Amino acid sequence: MESIKWIILGIAILMYALVIAFQEKKVWFTSMAAFIVIVLGMVVPGVIFPGSESHLYAFTHSVFEIINWNVIMIYLGSMTIAALFLYSNVPARIADAIVNSSRNTGVAIVLILAMTGIISIFVENVATVLVMAPIALALCKKLKMNPTYFMIGLAVMSNLEGTATLVGDPPSMIFAAYAGYNFNDFFFHNGTFSVFWIVQLGLLVGCIYFYCFFAKTGKNKVEVDKTEVLSWFPFALLLIMIFGLAGISFIPTEFKFTSGLYVLCLGIIGLVWYRFNQKKEKKDVWELVKGLDWETIFFLLGIFVVVGGIQEVGLLQDFAVLLAKVCGGSKLLGFIIILVVSIVISGFVDNVPYIIAMLPVAGGMAETMQLKPELFMFALLVGSCLGGNLTPFGASANVVSMGIVKKEGYPMKFSGWLKVAVPFTILTTTASALLLWVLWS
Repeated sequence: MESIKWIILGIAILMYALVIAFQEKKVWFTSMAAFIVIVLGMVVPGVIFPGSESHLYAFTHSVFEIINWNVIMIYLGSMTIAALFLYSNVPARIADAIVNSSRNTGVAIVLILAMTGIISIFVENVATVLVMAPIALALCKKLKMNPTYFMIGLAVMSNLEGTATLVGDPPSMIFAAYAGYNFNDFFFHNGTFSVFWIVQLGLLVGCIYFYCFFAKTGKNKVEVDKTEVLSWFPFALLLIMIFGLAGISFIPTEFKFTSGLYVLCLGIIGLVWYRFNQKKEKKDVWELVKGLDWETIFFLLGIFVVVGGIQEVGLLQDFAVLLAKVCGGSKLLGFIIILVVSIVISGFVDNVPYIIAMLPVAGGMAETMQLKPELFMFALLVGSCLGGNLTPFGASANVVSMGIVKKEGYPMKFSGWLKVAVPFTILTTTASALLLWVLWS
C-alpha cells in the first residue's frame, strides 16, 4: 500500500511539472495521468480505490464518483449561456455604461471585478467567471487592451468571495456541515464577526491592489457610444441561472447534480431560442457549440481523477497527521502553519479533498489546546480557498479563465499568472488572516 502512494504522488508531481512546462499540451498530460491512475486501479483492485476487488471498480468509481459531473454540467451550461449573452450585445452595453459612468477606466475595471466578487458570494465560481467574462472582454475590446490580466482578476476575485457564505463554494459547505454552521453563522457566530466579514477585508484590499495594478492603463476618462442590444433574452436567462443557483443552494437534497442539471437545461433552452427565435441554421448552432471551451472540459476531467487518486490512497490524511505533530502546542505556530500550508497545497491540489482531510485535524488541535475551534478552522478555510488563486490550475475558475483568453487569441503564460496572482494572494490572505487572528485568537 505504501509503494502505491509513492507511485500516485510521483504521477501527480510529474503531471503538474509537465503542465507547467508545456501548457499547450496540458490536456494530453492530465488525460494520460488519469488513464494511468485508472489502469493501475484496474490492474491491482482495491489498492488505489479501496472497497472492491472488481477490476472494473476503478473505472466505474473514477467515472461516476471521483469526477465532479456537477461542475462539468455547470460549466457546459454556463458556457452556452455566456456565449449567447455575448451574442446579444448586452455585455457590451453594460461595459459602455460602466465606462461612461466611471471617473476613469481604472475605476471601471475595479467595479467589474468587485461585481464579480459580489456575484460569487451566491453563485459557483466557474459560473461567475463565465457570466462576467463577456463583459470584461467587451470592455477590453473598447479599450484595445490585452484581456489576460483582467481575466486573471475575474478568477481570483470570484475565488476570494466564494468563501464568504455557506452557498458560495463547496469548501464553505463542507466546513458548515462539519462545524454545524447555518447560513447566518457565516456573518455572526456567538456574537463575533464571522467568515463573511473576514473575507470582505480581503475584497477591499484586492480592489485597491487591482486599481493600483491597472492605474497606468486606466488614467483617462473614455466616452463610448452605446452598443445596440440584439435581444435581452440571454440576459434574462443569465439572471434566472444566478437566482436559481442561489435558491438551489438552500434546498436540502441528497441528489448531487441538481445545480448542474439546472444550468445545463438552461443552456439547452438558450440553444433552442438561438435556433428558432433568432432564425439560425443548424450549422450556426453547431458552430456555437463547437466554439465552446472543450479543451478545459477534458483538462478538468483529468485533474479530477488524479486528485481523486491522491485522496483515495490516503496521502492527504497522512499529511494531516504529520502536520498535527509538527504544530505541537503553539497557538501562533499552529495558526501560521495551517494557513501557509493550506495556501501552498491549494495552489496545486483541489481544495475540496484537502479541506475534508484537514478539518478534523484543525478542530482537534484547537480542542487539545483549549482554543476556539474557529481560529484554526477559519485559517484552514481562508487559506485553502484563497490559496487556489496562487497558480493557474489552483481552482477550476482559474482553468476556465485561461481557456477563455486562449480562445480569444491570448495564450496565458504561467509566469503571467504569477505576476498578478501571487501579490494578490499574499495581500488578501494576509489582510484576512490578521483580522481573523484579532477576532478569534
